[in-house]
Amino acid sequence: MTKSILSVLFLSVLLSCNTVEKEKMNQPDIMETKKQNIGNLLALYPKPMTVIGTEVGGKVNRLVVGDFPTIATGEVIGKCLNLDKEPGMCAKLPMASDGIVRLSKIEVYPKYLEEYMKYATEVGEISLRTELGVLTMYAVSDKENPCLVTILETYASKEAYEKHIASEHFQKYKQGTLHMIKSLVLSDQTPLNPANRINNFIQ
Repeated sequence: MTKSILSVLFLSVLLSCNTVEKEKMNQPDIMETKKQNIGNLLALYPKPMTVIGTEVGGKVNRLVVGDFPTIATGEVIGKCLNLDKEPGMCAKLPMASDGIVRLSKIEVYPKYLEEYMKYATEVGEISLRTELGVLTMYAVSDKENPCLVTILETYASKEAYEKHIASEHFQKYKQGTLHMIKSLVLSDQTPLNPANRINNFIQ
């Protein structure tokens, strides 16, 4: 009985998302409607939950909702906000005068290569998705020698870089791969054309 009531209420919330005439509304009105719909949706559930959102310039970038026993609520909210049609990344800060462009040149011991790649992939993805000041995190390996890894990293500012290396995900990578790395060279770069920006994103 409870499940049926919740399903009916849930359907009404979904319909409210779809019946708003968005083309007749400006962006602030649309965002306010989305916030109201989320509030209505979450009010249906007395169970404790976690909602994590990033909103920059009136745009909701990420939303993760805690576990629910009967309905895939996080997925439905995501579709309600059109998050399924946008890259799953936070909005990025502009490059400041003290921004950093760096090539990290890494040589990995062959026996650790596969394990290292998992660490590197994870830290790169989390950094891009969650850190406003991490503008680029693009890792490649040499075709002839995959143990030679180069990472193009750009940070909006020195402060953004310091926040990055202090983050839990970076520390997990750093401490977990210390014994895997044969050599590391950090080489800061000067862009030849500062107006030429790299648009790095991850789906």
